[in-house]
Amino acid sequence: MAVKLQRPILIGGLGLSFGLWAMESLNHSWGEAGEFGVLGAIAIGTGFWLFKKREPATIKPIAAESVTAEMLEKAKSQAELAIAKIEAEAGDAKIIADFRTRLGQLSPDATRKALHLAIAGGKSTGKTKVMQWLQSNWQSQTDKTLTFAEIPALFTVRDAEEGLPLQATAAWKQAVAADVVVFLTSGDLTDSEFQAIQQLTIAAVPVLVAWNKKDQSLPEQQAGILQRAIDRLGLTLNPENVVAISVAPNPVKVRQHQSDGTTVETMEQPQPEATALMTRLQEMVAKESQQFVIAQSYRQAVGLKAEAQQVLNQLRRDRAMPVIEKYQYISAAATFANPVAALDLLATGAVTTQLIVELGEIYQHPFSFDREKAIAAAMGEQLVKLGVVELSTQTISAILKSNAVTYVAGGVVQGISAAYLTRLAGLSLIEYFQAQDVSAESGINLEQLSATLKTVFQQNQRMAFLQGFVKQTVTRFVPESKKSESLTAQVKALQENRIAESVAIPNLEPST
Repeated sequence: MAVKLQRPILIGGLGLSFGLWAMESLNHSWGEAGEFGVLGAIAIGTGFWLFKKREPATIKPIAAESVTAEMLEKAKSQAELAIAKIEAEAGDAKIIADFRTRLGQLSPDATRKALHLAIAGGKSTGKTKVMQWLQSNWQSQTDKTLTFAEIPALFTVRDAEEGLPLQATAAWKQAVAADVVVFLTSGDLTDSEFQAIQQLTIAAVPVLVAWNKKDQSLPEQQAGILQRAIDRLGLTLNPENVVAISVAPNPVKVRQHQSDGTTVETMEQPQPEATALMTRLQEMVAKESQQFVIAQSYRQAVGLKAEAQQVLNQLRRDRAMPVIEKYQYISAAATFANPVAALDLLATGAVTTQLIVELGEIYQHPFSFDREKAIAAAMGEQLVKLGVVELSTQTISAILKSNAVTYVAGGVVQGISAAYLTRLAGLSLIEYFQAQDVSAESGINLEQLSATLKTVFQQNQRMAFLQGFVKQTVTRFVPESKKSESLTAQVKALQENRIAESVAIPNLEPST
């Protein structure tokens, strides 16, 4: 298989190559320091990354009442753009027709009379009782009708065991599909409840928070609990949308004095206290019902775009993975065949840079010459900080010791390490590209890319994965020496033609 390696490959890969060469140079001194010295160096490199000062990321909630018809049209346009990219890259008529049908149904329909209210919250917050009370007592002040539904409890043990993020749960999907959500709590807000309310408002869902079961707190404590909830949600919700209720108060003991001087104790059921909830809901429906409809269509458009982007990401990933595998094996074969350590590193950097170029084309992120160098340098810097080169070489060497035939070939360790580093770079770029907005035309955020590389490294350093990767790579290029030679010939030709040219390059250090 012929691989076209262009002139910019070497220059673009020098930043990464230099970082890897520096790591390789330090390898000898670290080896003398022993296992603890190596681990200490890795820890220090990781510490620089972890304690580097960063600006905190913040996401401003989109209040449902602030969603406009123009925002809806923009969201629909972005969804259409994602659908058009699927059509251009795959041409799946069935899925494209389905997306476009759903997109055409989204509009700020002023004639819709029925509004859907969902009762959400964790376990034992009184969702069923609140829904039954609302159904029995609701009196609309407009021509809009309100239907009620209780959705499954949030924050369940099962969801936690399965590792489901909030947005992937059935309860979340039902909440986002409602026109307005009454979110119940049973006391001071927990962190999970706060995060869920914040995520709902970020998704432009109208939320009314009701602290239920206030009767279970002392009267002198009730005002404080309510005020703490209002204060904590101050940047997320209108204070009027935080109320205290007691829909099914516990029976209270009443002592009655009789005329003969005796007392009789009975248990009485107090009347529900939910006027604040009913009043606020009626105000919202009367004033904001049309806004509910616009916000609902907006959420559907955003969700449709996310679905389309997920399909597009999968299409591109299917095309990108064979590219990564091709270049990881080229890196392995070239490094295995090359007797000069410095040239091993040069080959890895050159191949990785060409991989960056091809993945950028698949994900429609074409890179300029200078940008290729900056990306390679950022990845090289992060590989050094995380101790990836040293750690992967040690682990792969330990795995190969179990097979004397492969271990005696010294270049095998370096070859598989080169393949592993190339794979990490490719997977990091895939994860980075897939996290980007399909409708955005932005450049590469090197800090975000570096963070992605760290995450991908952590996900792919498990022993089971490395054992499988080593076995697959050894099977691929060690026994089939002829195949390896055909792969390495391409990169060796590149090295021979470019060694002299490297002298003319004024600065080989990775940019920061």
